[in-house]
Amino acid sequence: MASIKDVAAGAEVSVATVSRVLNGHPSVRPDTRARVMAAVEALGYRPNAVARSLRTQQTRTLGLVISDVLNPYFTELARSVEDEARAHGYSVIIGNADEQPALQDHHIRTLVDRRIDGLLVSPTDGGSPLMLDAVRAGVPMVFVDRWIPGVDVPVVRSDGRGAVRDLVAHLYALGHRRLAIIAGPATTTTGSERVDAFREALHEHGLPLPDARIGHGDFQADSGRREAARLLALAEPPDVIFAADNLMALGAMDAIRARGLRIPQDIALAAFDDIPWFVHTDPPITAIAQPTGELGRAAVRALIDRLDGREPHSAILPAQLVVRRSCGEPPPATGAASPASAPVPTAASPAAQPPVSPARTPNRSNR
Repeated sequence: MASIKDVAAGAEVSVATVSRVLNGHPSVRPDTRARVMAAVEALGYRPNAVARSLRTQQTRTLGLVISDVLNPYFTELARSVEDEARAHGYSVIIGNADEQPALQDHHIRTLVDRRIDGLLVSPTDGGSPLMLDAVRAGVPMVFVDRWIPGVDVPVVRSDGRGAVRDLVAHLYALGHRRLAIIAGPATTTTGSERVDAFREALHEHGLPLPDARIGHGDFQADSGRREAARLLALAEPPDVIFAADNLMALGAMDAIRARGLRIPQDIALAAFDDIPWFVHTDPPITAIAQPTGELGRAAVRALIDRLDGREPHSAILPAQLVVRRSCGEPPPATGAASPASAPVPTAASPAAQPPVSPARTPNRSNR
């Protein structure tokens, strides 16, 4: 493998000149730069990224700790983070916390020890000593999707409150009155906020939300299956189950079908976090869609702003209700066909104009 000394000999310049060329120093004459680059190409020289990082104190690497790599939402989020980071000249190392705080801390410790330049984290709980220590130590960090209230870290998230309001209005218009929710862990912002948004939307229509119609899951399919079975066994079961993430919705669908019930004829089903195959289920599932790709890209841009010495901003992007047939099919307007999927702009903000908040700590909302 060629070394920098081989390149210097081939171009008949000093090692220092080769280094200046490779680092884009403006003082190098064009003809010298051309000779050096020709030698680099001819010898197949590749700079030692590890050695360069020791000199510059930068690794051009970002860490991403996500809550569950098997959740299609986080898979898409990770893909958009990688794409945006690559466009800015960064690589990404991904850690899967699997909704476990101890595993989250393991990944944070490992990534910091490997001297990544900055961290993107979707916290699995209300905070941990290690994560808070990293914030206090000045590790550049951005929270994405979830956040820790009171911690001074930029947050990039979606606001689903308006979409939840639209969902409840849609359900009410279809005649549904006994609505239930399978929520995520109350220790996560997305777990508690979606219950609050659902309860507030029901109150606007004069509908109650008894404790018995609130399921407590963990964003995993098994918990959706378990809580849906419990809801269906109530003396007065709900006529709608709203699962607060896509995997719990799939678990709920299993429980509904295991009892021989039909969707939506016997019970309606809706989900937070749309996924590509919801349109292919029978019936297609009504869901709240987040701008997942833009969330990942915005989070990377916020972190790079921090790394480059600019003030990073928290970004709030609107979620959107996508109406399908799993809650019942309203009659189409006169002369119009009924689409399999129809996005409904939220009352909170139009999807074409995503708002950006300069606040470092977000107001209450949903993933």
